Amino acid sequence: MAAKMAHSMKSEEKQRLLDSEHPVPTNSVVDMENVAADDDLLGNRNIEHPTSNFDTMVHLLKGNIGTGILAMPDAFRNAGWVIGLFGTLTMGIICTHCMHMLVECSRELCRRTQTPSLSFAEVVEAACRTGPEFLQRKAKVAKFILNIFLFITQMGFCCVYYVFVAVNLQEVVKHYFVDLPVYWYFVFLMVPLVLLNWVKSLKYLTPASLFASIVMSTGLIITFFYMLQGLSPVSTINAFSSWGQLPLYFGTAVYAFEGIGVVLPLESNMRNPQDFGGWNGVLNRGMIVVAVLYTAVGFFGYLKYGDKAVLGSVTLLLPADEILAQSVRLMMAVAILLSYSLQFYVPFNIIWPSIEHHFQDEKTRQYAEYFTRTALVFITFIFAVAIPNLGAVISLVGAFSSSALAMIFPPLVEIVTFWPDKMARNDWMLWKNIVIVTIGFLGFLTGSYVSICNILNPGATT
Repeated sequence: MAAKMAHSMKSEEKQRLLDSEHPVPTNSVVDMENVAADDDLLGNRNIEHPTSNFDTMVHLLKGNIGTGILAMPDAFRNAGWVIGLFGTLTMGIICTHCMHMLVECSRELCRRTQTPSLSFAEVVEAACRTGPEFLQRKAKVAKFILNIFLFITQMGFCCVYYVFVAVNLQEVVKHYFVDLPVYWYFVFLMVPLVLLNWVKSLKYLTPASLFASIVMSTGLIITFFYMLQGLSPVSTINAFSSWGQLPLYFGTAVYAFEGIGVVLPLESNMRNPQDFGGWNGVLNRGMIVVAVLYTAVGFFGYLKYGDKAVLGSVTLLLPADEILAQSVRLMMAVAILLSYSLQFYVPFNIIWPSIEHHFQDEKTRQYAEYFTRTALVFITFIFAVAIPNLGAVISLVGAFSSSALAMIFPPLVEIVTFWPDKMARNDWMLWKNIVIVTIGFLGFLTGSYVSICNILNPGATT
């Protein structure tokens, strides 16, 4: 069941980003004498069905393990096994630290605003509104920028899902029936995707999500079975790759660590939220498992397939003449197809509020909603047709938008939240955050540039 909440929990958090029950107070002045202690706020959260530490750990694992894990062998090919091995573990440490920063900032801002819990976008807004004076008027703008990156990230995920389903179906049909260009599969998939995304409530997608989780978990187990057989010596693969390929590695790796969006809702729904942080808390234990698992898949996948690991998904490297291997491709394609609508839920809810107020009549508004849903699916269709290279799409999405959400926003939010009390100019915390933002920004620039070059001129960086 390693994949159920990898889709549902992400979508639940992204729903919270848009439809919060706890708006940030517009008054930036905080009466510190009446501010409750952190423990009081954590204990006074009114949660109907709080989760245990174990439940939270399971949800955290599922929220971080998605389609990115299948692309890790390609990431190691772009980095070499030495850089891939230590770089992925280091990336895991940095991303986990950024998650801790986001949680700590959320708790501090909840204390200031006397709000039980805040979403990612609300944290950004509250940090600016209660932070330095020159940023207070920019709070709404900051929240808008975060939602733009969230929109781009989720639409990028939808494009990745679209391409993933098409190329895996193509491999199965080509082997048993007829060899059709992948573009035909993009066309065929339009109808089921549009119909799935006409479903307005996530609760009606729960059965499909559960089925997708079971199917994907089974596919991952079988993939490991193939990947760990007949491994070659380490000397047969590159220890280091070229400098030109490293940005592609960064994009794929940061795409894989895509779980920062589930951190705040998980922490806010715990029975004992104080157990979430700390060196032996739920977050650290869960992310250690995630980092080790991603590193193992990347290393052993690259060791097994070498330079063939260039297709963006290890499922495409499984033997074509075995029914079990073909069943994995089919299972993964079905699972991702059913999960597309969960990723789609967020960008629609970001853009729809700005559209619906133009329509006063209820019937007209319903037609406009169906048209908007269809149009967004068609946009992912256009990008999928334009960029059918799965590995390149994953790297571009990771470098351009995931890096901002995972490595740029959290350090900036911490600087704004605790300036100047804990962020004096000579404070090591400030410089540590500046280093993380710099790494994220450099990865954003170089990863996006190299990924776009790789899309326009495939093979130029390999």
